[in-house]
Amino acid sequence: MPTFENPAADADEVQTALRALAHATRSIDDPRQIYSVLGSLTSAVASLSQSLHQIAQYHDGRQRNAPWAPTDSPKARSAAYRVSWDLHRAGEMLGQVGVVIGNAHEAEAMLTYHREFPEPQVSGSPVDRGLSL
Repeated sequence: MPTFENPAADADEVQTALRALAHATRSIDDPRQIYSVLGSLTSAVASLSQSLHQIAQYHDGRQRNAPWAPTDSPKARSAAYRVSWDLHRAGEMLGQVGVVIGNAHEAEAMLTYHREFPEPQVSGSPVDRGLSL
């Protein structure tokens, strides 16, 4: 259950859910579910992008009145800059991934699925057709 207040617990839950999704999509029994899965993934990727940007912002500069701050050394400043840069970059990349998934979601809306049933094999005698008295 999401906490909306504990980022570490919520991230663990997301990881578990994505692992379950990866397992569930190994074989798709009902392709009609693909549309809703793509819609959910589009939203999820947008939220992940936002989360990465927000984490990066913490490292963009000193937080005023923040109870926690990295040590003030050149090495720490360099690491904070790298964290910020990489997370902002990843957030931007995920934004693009979200656009592409959204495009696939839009195209999926145009598909209609129907189930193919095999044609029954008709032969000469009623016994061959499974009829009995």
